[in-house]
Amino acid sequence: MAETIAERIARVLSARIVSGELAPGTALRQDRIAEDFEASHVPVREAFQRLKAQGLAVAEPRRGMRVAPLDPTSMMEIVEIRARLEPLALKVATPLMNATAFERIERALVAGEAADTMADWERANQSFHRELAAPCRMPRLLAMIDDLQLASARIIFAVHRSAGWQPGSNHAHRQIFNAVKRRDAVRAVALLESHIRMLERPAGADGAITALPDT
Repeated sequence: MAETIAERIARVLSARIVSGELAPGTALRQDRIAEDFEASHVPVREAFQRLKAQGLAVAEPRRGMRVAPLDPTSMMEIVEIRARLEPLALKVATPLMNATAFERIERALVAGEAADTMADWERANQSFHRELAAPCRMPRLLAMIDDLQLASARIIFAVHRSAGWQPGSNHAHRQIFNAVKRRDAVRAVALLESHIRMLERPAGADGAITALPDT
């Protein structure tokens, strides 16, 4: 199915927000965005609603639509929800996985290990987490996880802009995958939850962003 104008606007804006090109608090001006995309206001408003649903934009009284904040409270909320939903999906998915599912997860792992830019690594990271959950066959849950992955990607990009990014190990991902291949759902779920909760480390009480393992 062809991408609609609203979907294209939402995709491009979400990429800019996640990468930090559009910083937290930046005004999203409907007129300007409509002009940039040579679109009417209708698809722009639809795109804004999509960004709100993804947790990437907020509507503020008398200030209009803005890029959502990225503060310690927001980060903790994102991590907490991910740490509940992704393990649920993996618990259901593990006994349903077949050789094709394993191949897709392996490809994502290899792509992450071969990545030489932060953007390439994050695409592989999102793919890995998506492929772990996909066999659960729960479309509403998967849609929520996809949105949370975008929100988490903002944290990861912010951390590595602050601390710098170097190609790292996929050790945690490998551990999770090995447990899945053994059909050890209990172990895989525990490893995944612990892995996701590593994202709780970036912001301390003062809101400072520090380095964290790849998540």
